[in-house]
Amino acid sequence: MTTVLCFGDSNTHGTMPLPAQDLIDRHGPEVRWPGVMARELGSDFRVIEEGLPGRTTVHDDPIEGAHMNGLTALPMLVGSHSPLDIVVLMLGTNDLKTRFSVTAADIAAALERLVGALRVHCTAPGRTQPQILLVAPPPIQEVDWLAEKFVGGAAKSKGLGGAIGRSAERLGTAFLDAGEHIVVSPVDGLHYDAATHSTLGQVIASAVRKLASTSPRP
Repeated sequence: MTTVLCFGDSNTHGTMPLPAQDLIDRHGPEVRWPGVMARELGSDFRVIEEGLPGRTTVHDDPIEGAHMNGLTALPMLVGSHSPLDIVVLMLGTNDLKTRFSVTAADIAAALERLVGALRVHCTAPGRTQPQILLVAPPPIQEVDWLAEKFVGGAAKSKGLGGAIGRSAERLGTAFLDAGEHIVVSPVDGLHYDAATHSTLGQVIASAVRKLASTSPRP
């Protein structure tokens, strides 16, 4: 069985588009893109969801908490779920928050740190070196009540695909630009509706299936 870890933020968690700040809900397991991917891949694959709303690449969030730091969480998750065959890594949207003041190139560099940490923590006895699929999140929109948290983020987000793609090439990882396949919901400019999760799940399933068929692992 091929074990796949999906490491991401609210869009891996399955947060629904939010029409107001106090209305938070989550798509069901069968609707979320990791669930769609698992169904597409079939019983030869085990898909593990690790999506945390608000998760960043490498930043302690001064408002939402230090636990949002993906770099801090990754070693624990590798230890919990090893051995891993494939890791799907989709982060960067929350780094676009105004409070972090980073560029698309900074976000790509942070993802390179995450990949490096992942590889280091998979060198212990009994831990395989997983193949890695870097997924660039689609551009965001600055809409309604969420816009004030992401001032300037929409423009920056348009550069994520190119910047993360170049990082994937340097790292020798697989790469998928989600923005070529999906768009965020106009309801909040950040999250995905059910149809978008379905599309993304199918696209990532295809990329994962291709990775699983290649050998040896990097």
